[in-house]
Amino acid sequence: MSESQFCTSAITGTGLWIPEHSIANAELVASHTAAVAEFNRDHTEKIERGEVESRDATSERFIVKASGIEKRYVIDKEGILDPKRQRPLLPTRREDELSLQAEICIKAAKEALAQAGRDPSEIDAILVACSNLQRAYPAIAIEVQNALGAAGYAYDLNVACSSATFGIQAGADAIANGSARVVLVLNPELTSGHNNFELRDYHFIFGDACTAVVLERRNERTADDAFEILSTRLATQYSNNIRNDFGFLNRSETSPRAPEELVFRQNGRMVFREVCPLVAEHITSHLEAEGCTATALKRMWLHQANLGMNQLIAKTVLGRPAEEHESPVILHEFANTSSAGSVIAYHRHRSDFRQGELGILCSFGAGYSIGSVLLRRL
Repeated sequence: MSESQFCTSAITGTGLWIPEHSIANAELVASHTAAVAEFNRDHTEKIERGEVESRDATSERFIVKASGIEKRYVIDKEGILDPKRQRPLLPTRREDELSLQAEICIKAAKEALAQAGRDPSEIDAILVACSNLQRAYPAIAIEVQNALGAAGYAYDLNVACSSATFGIQAGADAIANGSARVVLVLNPELTSGHNNFELRDYHFIFGDACTAVVLERRNERTADDAFEILSTRLATQYSNNIRNDFGFLNRSETSPRAPEELVFRQNGRMVFREVCPLVAEHITSHLEAEGCTATALKRMWLHQANLGMNQLIAKTVLGRPAEEHESPVILHEFANTSSAGSVIAYHRHRSDFRQGELGILCSFGAGYSIGSVLLRRL
């Protein structure tokens, strides 16, 4: 295995915040079915004239077959399941109150710091990396820094579902170049806020969670459960097949946008067809660059977007269908939690690693964007 500039970094702790509310497929189907019936009834004449498309009802069988998802955790259940609302119902917070994303970041961070055996005062850098931020500025990361009492610097970054691995590379770079010794990477994914629960193809996809990762100099760690970062690799390729156009310029545009244009939308079939080979090739070439083969991997912690995608990617990398322990799935419980998904898989499925064993953490999504982190148990 070749040496890399990131060999001085290690992941020494992870944390996970999960909302108290969850929605099973059956509950979501009941709500969605009622909403679809009302929409089609209210738009009967326009549908008959071809001015509006009728909406299709969902089913539990459709959801599981399309995604492998069985439930999801959400920040608010009542608003999402209300057929007349179909989005979270969140109390407005004052400017002098802690923001929602900062609050869940702190909860996940405390677990990660405890695992790493670090105090917040020892943090040099905080990166909040997620697919959607609740405001432009001040940065959520700086708010978290202030609330934790950390020093150094903090900033937000967004590379959609790849934000976690892009954040890990940024943290590893900071450690390698000496600008930080302990880095906290946070992924506060409140995906239910940017999901379209009205349409059958999207309503089941997302769930909410927040993950935290502590990175530090390998030779300064105190935690026993640590993984050396051997190398990282990032790649992007422009695609329009996954979009979210919500932004501050919307209010200035001459033609108001339809509401569904300002939340998540995708061409799912095209994404599946294009992303799977890109990710498999990315992982394979990353391993080859490090003088490693897929047979040397104990585990792949993949982004959790769709069961079929994960199975195909793992099969392509390994040259055979992956066994459950080789590419663990948390999708059935959490749904797609954007950048948090691969970190949840790592958080939940690493305790059986022995010294020297290898694993790769990989996230991928809109952009297209792909990030991978090759890890070795210390």
